[in-house]
Amino acid sequence: MSQILTVENIKFSYEQDKQVLKGISFDVNSGEVVCILGANGCGKTTLLSILSGQRLSDEGKVLIDGNDISHMKPEELAKNVAIVFQEHHAPFPYRVIEVVRMGRAPHIGFLGVLSKQDKEIADEALKRVGLFHLRDKPYTKISGGERQLILIARAIAQGTKVIFMDEPSSHLDFHNQILVSDTVKKMSEETNIAVIMTTHMPYQAWLYETKAALMSKGHMIKYGRSSEVMTDESLSEIYHMNIRVIKSYQDDLKKEFITCMPILAN
Repeated sequence: MSQILTVENIKFSYEQDKQVLKGISFDVNSGEVVCILGANGCGKTTLLSILSGQRLSDEGKVLIDGNDISHMKPEELAKNVAIVFQEHHAPFPYRVIEVVRMGRAPHIGFLGVLSKQDKEIADEALKRVGLFHLRDKPYTKISGGERQLILIARAIAQGTKVIFMDEPSSHLDFHNQILVSDTVKKMSEETNIAVIMTTHMPYQAWLYETKAALMSKGHMIKYGRSSEVMTDESLSEIYHMNIRVIKSYQDDLKKEFITCMPILAN
């Protein structure tokens, strides 16, 4: 794996005396999934907006494949970065395949005509998330979990090196949370795309053995393999309560499982 994203000393303030991000630095390799965890207000969403080029930082740099995104034109940035938001409401009942084909917008010419290759790329992206059978259904008539997978397919079709996701499974039931997380992990491994996602669910980082970036009060306090950095101490620090990490080995599955729980006062 090669280094694809470099984040150097990112600082940001909404107000002059209120710094939200206080010198964030880390690297991401191609094919890796990074889960950014932390309590509300710690700066996760602000950081994601800066990393994806939606907002400029006060200081620091974000480099994709060695190129500073602040120097990229919008069309160039769109060829390097895709974004999947928490939820998307289509104003018109587009067909599913039409939504996925929107990901090809940065690659088509002035007239906006899709080539045969563009259409094939969109079809392949839809197959990759396992929803090709919904190709011609109205996007407004499918479930929330399916809509999130369609948005991931659109991001894949965009053909970028990095995909940013802002809590992509926060509004989904448990089954669809697992389905979306599983699809993201497999997609990154098979396509070599780096995925950086914010989440409020620590189990996602453990279950799929991703990297974890733990944030508290504008600082990144830990960064590395989830099994190594998500400890009692670090989780208690970022969520401002006593948390215990619980590990158990299941003999029948030959696998260790990790979860966590709060320790509540009597």
